[in-house]
Amino acid sequence: MSERTLVLLKPDAVRRGLVGPILARYEAKGLRILAMEQRHIDAKVADAHYHEHVERDFYPPLRDFVTSGPLVAVALEGEEAIAVVRAINGATDGRKAAPGTIRGDWSLSNRENLVHGSDGVESATYELNLWFPDLSVS
Repeated sequence: MSERTLVLLKPDAVRRGLVGPILARYEAKGLRILAMEQRHIDAKVADAHYHEHVERDFYPPLRDFVTSGPLVAVALEGEEAIAVVRAINGATDGRKAAPGTIRGDWSLSNRENLVHGSDGVESATYELNLWFPDLSVS
């Protein structure tokens, strides 16, 4: 089943020059880039994106991190895109992520872990509408 999902290449990925290699992994798997934009977000956008975490203790440092520099937002499409992206990304904590995944190969952190991927159909719809409203995802 073809799906759409959002990926954010976080400021650490941009800063480290990993945008190309990360995107290549998604494309090599057969996912198609529908839209892509590099931008520097503010706290308001971060809060909207991470709305379910805003009241949690770990959120203020996460907000500071995602607003610390430019990131790249990408809308991807493909067969079971949500699950495929999450498998390619690896476990959230880069120290525990399997080798061969983005985080397993390039991250040593739980917060600065290079990428975000939607965790389900509902979150993908919300996030894609937030980041790419012209795609009209429902």
